[in-house]
Parts: sequence; C-alpha cells; structure tokens
Amino acid sequence: MKKKKVNLRDIDPKEHKGEHSHDDDHNHSSPEEISNFRTYLPAIFSFVMLIAGIAIDYFDAFLFFKGWIRIVWYTVAYIPVGFPVIKEGWKSVKNGDFFTEFFLMSIATLGAFAIGEYPEGVAVMLFYAVGELFQNAAVNRAKGNIKALLDVRPNEALVYRDGDYVSVNPETVEIGEKIQVRVGEKVPLDGILLSEKGSFNTAALTGESKPDTIAKGDTVFAGSINLDGVIEVETTKEFKDSSIARILDMVQNATARKSKTELFIRKFARIYTPIVVFLAISLTFLPYFFVDDYVFRDWLYRALIFLVISCPCALVISIPLGYFGGLGAASRNGILFKGASFLDAMTQVNTVVMDKTGTVTKAVFKIKEIVTGSAFAKAEFMKYLMAMEEQSTHPIAIAIMEYKAEGADYNATDVSEIAGKGLKGSVNGKTVLVGNKALMTAHQIEVPAETDNIVESIVMVGIDGAFAGYVTIADELKDDAHQAIKEIRAAGIDKIIMLSGDKDSITQEVAKELGIDWAKGGMLPEDKLNEVEKLKQQPDTKVAFIGDGINDAPVLAASDVGIAMGGLGSDVAIETADVIIQTDQPSKISRAIKIGRSTRRVVWQNIILAFGVKVIVLILGAGGLATMWEAVFADVGVALLAILNAVRLQKMKWE
Repeated sequence: MKKKKVNLRDIDPKEHKGEHSHDDDHNHSSPEEISNFRTYLPAIFSFVMLIAGIAIDYFDAFLFFKGWIRIVWYTVAYIPVGFPVIKEGWKSVKNGDFFTEFFLMSIATLGAFAIGEYPEGVAVMLFYAVGELFQNAAVNRAKGNIKALLDVRPNEALVYRDGDYVSVNPETVEIGEKIQVRVGEKVPLDGILLSEKGSFNTAALTGESKPDTIAKGDTVFAGSINLDGVIEVETTKEFKDSSIARILDMVQNATARKSKTELFIRKFARIYTPIVVFLAISLTFLPYFFVDDYVFRDWLYRALIFLVISCPCALVISIPLGYFGGLGAASRNGILFKGASFLDAMTQVNTVVMDKTGTVTKAVFKIKEIVTGSAFAKAEFMKYLMAMEEQSTHPIAIAIMEYKAEGADYNATDVSEIAGKGLKGSVNGKTVLVGNKALMTAHQIEVPAETDNIVESIVMVGIDGAFAGYVTIADELKDDAHQAIKEIRAAGIDKIIMLSGDKDSITQEVAKELGIDWAKGGMLPEDKLNEVEKLKQQPDTKVAFIGDGINDAPVLAASDVGIAMGGLGSDVAIETADVIIQTDQPSKISRAIKIGRSTRRVVWQNIILAFGVKVIVLILGAGGLATMWEAVFADVGVALLAILNAVRLQKMKWE
C-alpha cells in the first residue's frame, strides 16, 4: 500500500533533537563538538597563561615582568576560570547563602592575590575549573545509559487513517488504531501484534540482547525495534501510558529522590562551612595574642590555605555522582531504581518475601502429565478433552488446547457449564464430563484414590459414566528461578519466604523445589500485607517484597523495598514498587542488591578519602607546613580522585 511521505512539520520538533540531515555530513564540526571546545577554552587559556607566567618568574627571563605588568598577567589568567566562581559566590551571598564552596574559593584566591601569591591564586581556580570539567564529563558518562533510553523514544508513528498510512506524532495516536512498523524501526506505542509473528530487539527495555520473537495476538512494547519484516500492531495504550514513556518517567525522576547519605552530606556541608570560615578568621588574628613574632601576612596565608583545604567540593560532587553512577549501572542491567534512596535501602535488606505466580513462575499453564485408563489411548483421550475445552476461555483450557493431537479433531455439542464443577457435553455420541472431582462425584463416577495426593491443578474426564483419565496442569518455573534463590542466599540474605494466593499445596511444592525457607498459600492481599507487617515488627528486619500483580500492590507499598516484575507485571504493581525488574528475571534481584552495595561502598570510600586527606592537610596548613599547592591537592585533587572512584561503577560487572 502506498505510504505518504513523512512530513517533519507534523512531528514535535523536540522529538527530533539531535537528528541531522544528510547535508550535515559535509560539516567539519558538529554544534556539540564546538560547544565542548568552548567549554574547555577558558581552562586551556588560563593554563597556558599560568605556565608561561611561572616559567618567566622561574627563569627571570624578562626584566619587565615586574610590578603591575605581573599583576595584570596573572589577573588575565585568573579571570576566565575565576570570574564564573566569583559570580556564583556573589549570587549565593545575595540570596543569603554565604557559606558555599564558591564563597570559599573566592575569598581564598582573592586573598592570595592580596598577599602577592598570584600563581597560587590562579592555580586554585584553574584546578577547581578542571575539577568541574572532570565532574561534568563523569556525570555525562554516568548519564549515558539513561540518555540511551531517550534515544529509544519513538518520534513518529505510521497510522492507518482514511485508507492510507500517514506519519504522525505518536502522542496523537489513539487506542485501537492500527499502526505499521517497518524493519529497523521502533515500535511507537504498546499494542497487540496483528501480523502472524514478529522478532524484536528489546535491549533498551529489558537489558537483554537476545531478540524476542512473539506470535499474533501477543503484546508488543513501545521502544522495541522491529527486526524482521513489516508488521502491523493495534494500539492498546496511549503514548503517555506506554512502557517506554513510563520507564523514561521513572528514570528521569529517580535522581530527585535523594539517599539519606546524600542528604546528610549536604546538610553537613552547610554547618561545616561556616565553622571553617570562623576558624580561618581565628587563625589569622588570634595568634597575635599568643605568638611573639606574629606576622599578619604569614598567618593570613595560613588561613587562606585553611579555607582552600576545607572546601567540601569532593563530598558535594562525588557523593551524588556515586549514586547517579549506581542508577545508570542498574538501568544498563535492566533494573530501574526509582531513587538513590532505594539503592541505599537495598543494602539493608535481610529478608526477601516473594509472590509465586509471575514472580518465580511464568504464569503460563502447561500440561504436566496425562493419565488415561485402559479404555482410551492418550491421543484419543485428548481429542475428547480438547473438543470440550475448546468451548472455554479459562487459562487451563488454553493450556490443554496447546496439545498437538494426531488425526482429525472431534467436535463437541450441547456443551453446558456446571458452576464450580466443570463442563458437560456430547462428543461422537458419547456423554463427556470435564472438570473437578466434585463433578465426577455428582454423576456417580468413581475416581481413583491416587488423585487425592496430586497437588497440581487436575482436570478429570468421564465418558459415558466411566472414569476415562485425568490431566495435571502446572505453572512452569522461570528458567532462572533456581539460580535466583541460590544467588539471593549468596548475597547474604538471612530469610527467603513465599506468600501466594495459589493453593497451599502447590505453593509448598514450589517452595520445596526451590529451597525456600518458609511458604504459605491460599492468601488474600490483606493476608500477605499482615504477614509482611509482622516481619517488619521484628527487630533489625528489613523486608523486600517481590511481586507482579494488582493484588501485590498493597504489600509492595508497605515493604521496606518493593520490587515489581516490569515485563508481565501489572501497571499498578509497577507504579507502586520502588525497584522495577524490566526483564521479569528473579535472578536480577541479587544483582540489584550487589549494585546497591557497590554504590554504597564507593560513596563511603569517597567520604573517608575526602575527610582523611583534608584533616591531615588542615593540620599541616594550620602549622605552616603546607603551601597553597598542597591545599589545591587536598581540595581539587581529592575531588578528582573521588570522581574517578565514582566512575568505576560504570565499569563494574555484577554476575
């Protein structure tokens, strides 16, 4: 069918940010590259001027490099890196916030100029500027995985309207409309596949590189990339409610939720900074009353060094960066934390409570066993059963219909439902009953005693008043269910519990197979909630609950950390949870714990490093044993080391 040409004017320009026409290939530098160069230019200029000035000073090569010429030279070197800091310091002072790092840096460097230590004054600001550039580069790197999600957001949809496919903004597509997705294009909205089959790259949504092949009638998620042939999809959600839009919203809002450590450091810095300023003032003037050979210039220099060293830049920069790195690393692994606070919370979890269906099982029923009497062969028995179940839409009936029987199918007539028991009908002139034991008993059909010990769901069949056999139906365990429990234990979790709404016998069997400590089935949502509340009341117990259904939402909200399965999970569960496992793999739970612990470890390494070095150099500075250069290292150098340490999170592997 002929397609209309894409009209970019019909699409929101914001959606095309970063896209270029073919003509752009002829440009030597992109606007982004030019912008990056301009960012580094002030630091480069100041560095060249500083090195040249120090060289002239050292070799005493130019006699004219004295007095006001020398002052002007270093002032010109200072302005490109110093002016932005002074400007920020002045803004903060006008807003009533005197004790910021900008204020400290401004006082220290202007004071250095006042006592003639021009190279040191320039060096402090230059290294501070370099530290800021490193910080920005590190933050951009940490944001890389999250920004990659933005690139997945589709910017156009080919929707069928008025007998033709037209390109529109995905936000204008309504539920129930038919859209077309060509090879290599992103699926713009969540929907149902209308084509016979499709193969999709879902790496950006799930973190898994393996293509996902689905059949007609299955759900297709927005942001997936179509890999095989032109497909058609019927939309089931508006763009704002699609999976990719929801993920983007959660990730973009994640950094707004600060961890307790991060909040503590920011509050600490606001108390710590004024104390340091008053100590520096005291260090300048108090020695006058206690030292015989007091020289104002010397003690002012020590106080300025004290100010530079005490600047809390390393803490203020590296701690948020550490958490941001953890959030980015988690999203790369298919795990979405809704805030830095939950990275911290995951490190404290010692009890894991999980749902069964959809969490450790696939929530897909499969025939486990077919048992027939001597009157019928298995294939013949299944034809009778399938003829009856064809009339039903129950999940168990759907599982039975997946069985492949040889030969021609049978047809059922006069099928009626017996409430709470099963179906009755006629197949090939025989009266057929399909259902539970109560149905068989009601029709005086004797059932083998062995069926009483079966824990799985069981479908019994009676033909012409005689018991013909039965089929057991079970929900399959997820491929990584055993691995998940093993790794959760290896992560140091003390207790693993299963709470399920399924039959207690089935729940106990699954728990036993997986090696779970304690399990209970037949639970209503309020029952699960009560159990988790009891666990939370126990001393030193931090509970993580993992679920996927609407009925799990209350428990997800009540637990210390709520973890939802993001693929098959309900929207309510995903919205309520604190952590989303995009791949539906329970083995990712232990990885989430490991990422949280790695992030916390890096953050505390930075705190100890910053405080340790600062305390040592502060003591040396107050005693006159440290110069402005040591002060620069204690401030900017430590900040750089802390940033590099935080960036390590992007390189770590958690297997």
